[in-house]
Amino acid sequence: MKVAVLTGGGDCPGLNAVIRAVVRRANAHGFEMMGLRDGWKGLLEDNHFRLTRETTSGILHRGGTILGTSRVNPFKVENGLERVKRAIERNGIHAVIAIGGEGTLSAATRMSQEGLRIVGVPKTIDNDINATDFTFGFDTAVAIATEAIDRLHSTAESHKRVIVCEVMGRHVGWIATYAGIAGGADVILVPEIPADLEKVAEHIQRRHAGGRTFSIVVVAEGTRIKLSADQQEQLVTSGALDEAGRPRLGGVGTILAHEIERRTGFETRVSVLGHIQRGGAPTPHDRVLATRYGVHACDMVARGEFGKMAALRGNDIISVDLADATRELKRVPQEFFEVAQVFFG
Repeated sequence: MKVAVLTGGGDCPGLNAVIRAVVRRANAHGFEMMGLRDGWKGLLEDNHFRLTRETTSGILHRGGTILGTSRVNPFKVENGLERVKRAIERNGIHAVIAIGGEGTLSAATRMSQEGLRIVGVPKTIDNDINATDFTFGFDTAVAIATEAIDRLHSTAESHKRVIVCEVMGRHVGWIATYAGIAGGADVILVPEIPADLEKVAEHIQRRHAGGRTFSIVVVAEGTRIKLSADQQEQLVTSGALDEAGRPRLGGVGTILAHEIERRTGFETRVSVLGHIQRGGAPTPHDRVLATRYGVHACDMVARGEFGKMAALRGNDIISVDLADATRELKRVPQEFFEVAQVFFG
């Protein structure tokens, strides 16, 4: 039985750990493993190579993905689904293990509904995949962001500045909320709640009036902002589109810093973490979680559990329907964000 593996969407710490685990577990089932290069593009372009114990040795701790990745969606390519089906038939592929986030797994869901044998693994630093408690890559991104916030504290206090730290999070604020709480941020702004800059400025002014000489503001890149009470909130973009045709985000931290300084008179700087959050070695937690996902995904193929995704529930790895996992994004609930708000100021 031949099983293909792909990694789609943005890169993420822990991808190589999943690939390694799938290949190791495949030996027990007698599967022949194939690696598809650059996500779904590997099927569209018939670009692949054999995965073996030797080719996946020594990759557990490495960031990125040895398979490469892209945001190509077969359903947005002319005759994409038919080309994928032909490639699967031509290469004798019994099943595909798709490791990815919102876009990759949404495509996997549609392909499964078209009769293809697909198993999913939830990958994203944003932690926005439904039906699982955590995605791998999230813990690493939070650790990186928290370390950055810790470092910003010391320089903000020394110079008596306000420092805005912009973190990733297109639609959800999990990274901002977790890293903000862990790093002791004074304000956390997330996509789930449009940011009122008047209230942000008033909050920072109250802090300074109470004797605080610096403030740390953490903002997710997809946070919508209101420049004034009579304006609609807006998403800040660079004006360009990414590979998936979505607006490329960026700049909310810069606008926020400018507005805070203009409204308060306090010197304000911005630090944009960007792709630093995606890179480098995964944390031990993500290595273990990714490994457990990979083993379970391979077992799902062996059991014929297609149209499903490996998921974490409590401390157990279970199988859930791909449709349930991709029906909507998992957003930061209000009651969880209220925990962060206890410490604002």
